[in-house]
Amino acid sequence: MERTVQLLAPRRRHVLRLAFALGAAAAASAGAQAQAPSSDPAAKLIETTASQVIDIIKTTAAGPARQSAFRQVLETRFDLPYMAQVALGTHWARATPDQRARFVKATESAEARAYSERFGQYLGQTLTIAKTTKRPNGVFWVDSRLNQSNGQPIKLEWEVRQLPQGLRITDVKVEGVSMVMTRRSDFNSYIQNNGGQVQPLIEELESRAAR
Repeated sequence: MERTVQLLAPRRRHVLRLAFALGAAAAASAGAQAQAPSSDPAAKLIETTASQVIDIIKTTAAGPARQSAFRQVLETRFDLPYMAQVALGTHWARATPDQRARFVKATESAEARAYSERFGQYLGQTLTIAKTTKRPNGVFWVDSRLNQSNGQPIKLEWEVRQLPQGLRITDVKVEGVSMVMTRRSDFNSYIQNNGGQVQPLIEELESRAAR
């Protein structure tokens, strides 16, 4: 049985880039298990996260308070260190512990600010959660679609992993395009254009967060 929650509808590339930021359903591998959303905690995580975002938009004015609220969602619903490591790719291994910590913090702050500005109004669109597929490696993929008042629905797929502190979102695919991999491509290009060093990227992200 499908469930629908109210959700905003920003531009396609930025749909639920919360976190990297928030796809076409990936083919289930051998032995995959489909579960009904009503009995699945991974689907419940997506539903709760969407509701949180909507509540922030409706009740918190744009500015530092909204940015702080979005940051809390990022910290409690997403695995930011894991996503940062994947997004930084091979450069993560070459970064110092201090650079890694700054990168995660700067990315989080920059994204919280971007979401606060981007999700300026609630447009009454809905997010329909269809099903959850459990992979053999313990990763869950939650299929959903963003229903728009004009235009075709946008297909979203959420990657959810089990951590010691609970389930966390680790990626979102929008019409088959991974937000983490998109960020990885963007970050890699920036690093390559700045002498192959991670430091300029960190400083750029910190600058964005401070604007």
